[in-house]
Amino acid sequence: MTDRPALLIMQRHLAPLTAFLESQWTVYRFWEGPPLEAQAEIRALVVAGEFPLDKALIEQLPRLQLIACFTSGYDRIDTAWCKARGLPVTHAPGVNHEDVADHAIGLILAARRQIAAGDRAFRAGEWTADSKMITPSLHGQRVGIVGLGGIGEAVARRAEALRMTVRWWGPREKAAAWPRAASLPELARDSDILVVACKADDSNIGLISREVIEALGPHGLLVNVARGQLVDEDALIAALKDGRLGQAALDVFEDEPTDIARWADVPNTVLTPHTAGATTEAVQGMLMLLMQNLTAAFAGEPLKTPVPETA
Repeated sequence: MTDRPALLIMQRHLAPLTAFLESQWTVYRFWEGPPLEAQAEIRALVVAGEFPLDKALIEQLPRLQLIACFTSGYDRIDTAWCKARGLPVTHAPGVNHEDVADHAIGLILAARRQIAAGDRAFRAGEWTADSKMITPSLHGQRVGIVGLGGIGEAVARRAEALRMTVRWWGPREKAAAWPRAASLPELARDSDILVVACKADDSNIGLISREVIEALGPHGLLVNVARGQLVDEDALIAALKDGRLGQAALDVFEDEPTDIARWADVPNTVLTPHTAGATTEAVQGMLMLLMQNLTAAFAGEPLKTPVPETA
């Protein structure tokens, strides 16, 4: 058994963390099949919050004392299950919400001003003297924001700076600079652009339903920078194909990585590979919090950023 605390990184895309973590701790990677004897050593799991926990594995780790979530979101982590087992969960709040909001605005610009389509047309030699792509102005566009947390508020501020009007909806009232709609369908009906920026949990899977999509309508744009599970993806694709929804700009998907064939013939879309919060600065901030939480856990000190008790 090693003298250094051992960690198990669960998702392959978190592999680059190894170089930073192994300077202080023994690091195993789940996809490489750690040796059976490592089970008695592992004291923390390093995870991404959009993936469910492997509970059967956890039950086989007798020294496990922390679920260290690298991301801000922890929606797929069963925090109640962890709490019942005395297993704390940490995450990385307040690090990348401004970057996610930047990306949301980028998606709006790319979709409404047809930036990606214009780039493709340019490269295909379709720019001629007698052709001109005409797109709508953002001025006066009505933006509805689903969830007015850190990301939602940051999107609202940016939208106002771009001369758009802002409303929002969430299940609970809160003091805000922008009016709250009475319901989500009402917000969708009264919006040109609907930005999904809320947290995901078991209670709101499929929140952006066929009803909401149809309320947004044939000229509406749906933007999702939250979680793919919040949107009824089958209903979304069907509405885009038959024109009941105008456009969609998505950074997140129901299953990730999504099957590209699923989107091959879906019109009027701008799609990015879950990169909204993945800036150099944000990743550095998340890594710092991860290491601070691991250090505190192994030293028996208060955790830096535990998930809220109500989670």
